[in-house]
Amino acid sequence: MNSSVINISIIIPVYNEQENLDYLFQRLLEVLQKLELTYEIICINDGSRDETLKYLIDYHHNYPEIKILDLSRNFGKEIALSAGLDYTQGEAVVIIDADLQDPPELIGELLAKWREGYDVVYATRRSRTGETWLKRLTAFGFYRVLNMLSEVTIPDNTGDFRLLDRRVVEALRQLPERNRFMKGLFSWVGYKQTAVVFDRPPRHLGSSSWNYWKLWNFALEGFTSFSFMPLKIWSYLGLAIALPAFFYASYLILRTMILGIDVPGYASLMVAVLFFGGIQLVTLGVIGEYLGRIYQEVKGRPLYFVRDIYGFELKDQITKS
Repeated sequence: MNSSVINISIIIPVYNEQENLDYLFQRLLEVLQKLELTYEIICINDGSRDETLKYLIDYHHNYPEIKILDLSRNFGKEIALSAGLDYTQGEAVVIIDADLQDPPELIGELLAKWREGYDVVYATRRSRTGETWLKRLTAFGFYRVLNMLSEVTIPDNTGDFRLLDRRVVEALRQLPERNRFMKGLFSWVGYKQTAVVFDRPPRHLGSSSWNYWKLWNFALEGFTSFSFMPLKIWSYLGLAIALPAFFYASYLILRTMILGIDVPGYASLMVAVLFFGGIQLVTLGVIGEYLGRIYQEVKGRPLYFVRDIYGFELKDQITKS
């Protein structure tokens, strides 16, 4: 594309996706060419260990619209998305995954809603083909609990696949935090938002790098980034335990004064010690999660480093702090 104005930017975070790239670009380029818009495709290589970068460079040589950010190491998907947003130039920006669970054919519908005046158009999954019942159940529970705790409503069954207006992109680029839960940030910035519903297909090839341990840490990121309730709940729980304990202690004092001292029971004493010890450890764990995130923020390290760029001019290089 020779036009200096780019209508649409596509952001694709990529990590060990060499098996999917051929089919991805085949479908994506076919969709974009039919739209008759100027476009750029920004692929963020997030420290892939396979031949993903080589494949991307080959595609860049054949299609100059495909640009590459090669990060210095694996920073995680949330940071890779932030890097992609920093380098976009399009009037509208579409975020899509490389595993083809986000169908490129839906981009036309996202653009149609954008032209109606919406600033954010997110794709909501009507069904989640290819996922286990446990993953569907935990995803359902995650969104329900998160929306109960958070002051910001985050759409259910909605991933990163969405269209953002340029003004939304500029707003997101102003957010400085290092612990970035992007689904929450997309909702936090506000603006006029709407949904497009689709049936999510199974992954095309390969296996997801998101195991249950990573998903658990991802859920913790969401809870701690958008709610103080995990901290507040221990104040209420402490009060709920302290009040009955106070009345029970008063009862024991009166009973001892009237009836004398009983021999204390070992079992009941151990139960009480273990119970309250467990409560204290859990409380410290929750405080530690928030404290650890504060520690990361105050260090002020850059979000990411870019090792190489392909398809960008030198003036487009950005140092993100």
